[in-house]
Amino acid sequence: MDLMKKIWEDAKNDVKTIVLPEGEEERTLTASEEIKKQGLANVVLVGGLEKIQNKAKQLGLNLDGIEIVDPETSEKTEKYVQEFYELRKNKGMTIEKANKIVRDPLYFGTMMVKCNDADGMVSGAIHTTGDLLRPGLQIVKTAPKVSVVSSFFIMLVPDCEYGEDGMLIFSDCAVNPSPTAEQLASIAIATAETARNLCKIEPKVAMLSFSSMGSADHELVEKVRRATEIAKELRPDLDIDGELQLDAAIVEKVAKQKAPNSKVAGKANVLIFPDLQSGNIGYKLVQRFAKAEAIGPVCQGFAKPINDLSRGCSAEDIVSVVALTAVQAQSMK
Repeated sequence: MDLMKKIWEDAKNDVKTIVLPEGEEERTLTASEEIKKQGLANVVLVGGLEKIQNKAKQLGLNLDGIEIVDPETSEKTEKYVQEFYELRKNKGMTIEKANKIVRDPLYFGTMMVKCNDADGMVSGAIHTTGDLLRPGLQIVKTAPKVSVVSSFFIMLVPDCEYGEDGMLIFSDCAVNPSPTAEQLASIAIATAETARNLCKIEPKVAMLSFSSMGSADHELVEKVRRATEIAKELRPDLDIDGELQLDAAIVEKVAKQKAPNSKVAGKANVLIFPDLQSGNIGYKLVQRFAKAEAIGPVCQGFAKPINDLSRGCSAEDIVSVVALTAVQAQSMK
């Protein structure tokens, strides 16, 4: 349960620059003051200078030491327009279109990351996941050998014996509605790496289904079986197993009955959901019924860290995701 404390410490030890394109939004401003105060990151707010300063004054916030960049007046805008045009000209982009698009704060912030003027970006307090993914995929694109961008939640469940002392990683709960077997395998591998590199735990990855080790036959079950096979072939060094029902994945007593020969069953700390519906419902059930802290959604698979927020997020949530993004950036040197 000390995960976020460790992440804060790591963020402070190698301070990164994180751009927040929703710079005029109240929770973002409140979070920015706290991030600066705690020394978690160098924050860059994107938006109108006067609007941001006036809003901060109304809220009684101190933004001293926080950079504010307005796409309409920035000296970097012309450079970003040209760079974006070069990236997209084969898709029909024109300089005129690029000049308009790059002035959008989300695109401007993404270009900052692409051009190494920021180490990562966090958005989503007032934008949808699709709004964030579009410029991310167009500009930053996926990391080498990664076929799909996905998301994960770190679930911290109080007084819980399952997972890693109550910590479990859920994926994918925010991005891919109906992943193929190949995409599901990629998501499982990426999330295992996240568990190892960000959460500092040895991943035991359960590929979830409504069947355990052949107890049912259905095309949906077959997709999970195939995804498990692909993931094992690609990364035989990782503990990945399936298909497993949720109880077989995390409860040792049930695992002994349903999957007695599995190294993962009963011990899983990474749960891979078969589709977005089950993942989104699953994390929200645990969050509400178990009073769990749900950190995320955090994206994985981009060449540089770009992360999403829930539109219902608090300022505290933004602080947490910025810290996570900063630590992700440290591993992407």
